[in-house]
Amino acid sequence: MKVLAEIQVIPLGVGVSVRKQVQRAHDLIIASGMTFEAHAYGTNVEGEMDEVLAVIKQIHETLHAEGTTRIGTAIKISSRTDKDSRLADKKLDQTPKD
Repeated sequence: MKVLAEIQVIPLGVGVSVRKQVQRAHDLIIASGMTFEAHAYGTNVEGEMDEVLAVIKQIHETLHAEGTTRIGTAIKISSRTDKDSRLADKKLDQTPKD
């Protein structure tokens, strides 16, 4: 089943900056080959449900193995049966209106 998902990985207990852990999570999403869009507080991905869930599992396993003791992850998943959803279809027109 094809889905769109928003993934927000929140490393806890690693100090003030979580940049290293968030970058590592993002690198794993890139390596998955899924279409993605990073934004200020998470990453949107497009792919098969099993692939999305597998990359989330991989992020947790990898960050834990690299020393992050606690991780919170917020996930939103959208699926449809009437058509394939794509991230490209969700872009808003940001042209200023008169």
